[in-house]
Amino acid sequence: MDQDVSRPRIVVGVDGSPSSFEAVRWAVRYAALVGGVAEAVAAWEVPLYGWSAPAVDMYMDEEATLEQMTRELTEVLGADAAAEVRTRMAHGNPADILLRAAEGAEVLVVGSRGRGGFARALLGSVSQRVAAHAPCPVVIVRSEET
Repeated sequence: MDQDVSRPRIVVGVDGSPSSFEAVRWAVRYAALVGGVAEAVAAWEVPLYGWSAPAVDMYMDEEATLEQMTRELTEVLGADAAAEVRTRMAHGNPADILLRAAEGAEVLVVGSRGRGGFARALLGSVSQRVAAHAPCPVVIVRSEET
């Protein structure tokens, strides 16, 4: 993969949600328009025992997260385009990880809502937080799925 640091970096959060898929598509198209490189970022967390999450499968280990992200990028973009996307993973809170990844980026792209939370919410907690605190412009992409 191209490691040219002079190219604009387009960071996109990936979490397996429909709006995340739309965000990936948007980020890859934008990267092509500006001659940049798309960097997909995913977070993984260890489950909190004694607490029931709305989407338990969001808590996986690093290897499972990498496998899922690779599979999702290939499904969303096709194998050739997915191979051009840089991938990055980190353990911890998704908003914190995205904010750190966005340092020095041209733009940070996220889906409007992830896999957890309230289905009726216009924005999820991660998209709200990165919109308020990102060190670069933020694009929040909605999914057509309800």
